[in-house]
Amino acid sequence: MVKTSEKEIGRVSSYFSHVSVAAIKLSGSLKIGDKIHIKGATTDFEVLVSSIQIERKEVKVAKKGDHIGIKVPDKVRPNDAVFLIK
Repeated sequence: MVKTSEKEIGRVSSYFSHVSVAAIKLSGSLKIGDKIHIKGATTDFEVLVSSIQIERKEVKVAKKGDHIGIKVPDKVRPNDAVFLIK
């Protein structure tokens, strides 16, 4: 069995239900192809990052301090933790 480790790289700041996008304030870096785990009181799922947007522009890599938007398969809530899965 492969052991995975998770590192917190951000927090959800808001969720846009009409487009299924989570707004995340990053405290670490994230790139397309990374797998993340979003966890909160009622949120718990993993998602492969297929696109990242900063101010509605597509980017390949986002860094600490960036405020990004990513598509998510489920509802997320403000302050849910975002972990990078290694």
